[in-house]
Amino acid sequence: MATDTKVLTAHVPIGLAEKVEAMASRLERSRGWVMKQALAAWVDQEEERHRMTLEALEDVDAGRVIDHQAVQAWADSLGTEKPLPPPSA
Repeated sequence: MATDTKVLTAHVPIGLAEKVEAMASRLERSRGWVMKQALAAWVDQEEERHRMTLEALEDVDAGRVIDHQAVQAWADSLGTEKPLPPPSA
């Protein structure tokens, strides 16, 4: 069963193109296969980043935030003999 596809064209730096070709050779796959895998992973990552951003904005709107000074005090205590517990909302 054939799937619908669309050709996308992109100019990439020579160094990146050479890395793609080397990886395709090492994996015994085509450059197109490597590019599809990379693009799919990037799209998934960006969709997750967007979902997490919307979730964080909902937390801010609902007042579920941690005071900056509390976070800074906790961060400053890391690596000391008595680190503070992580702050919570």
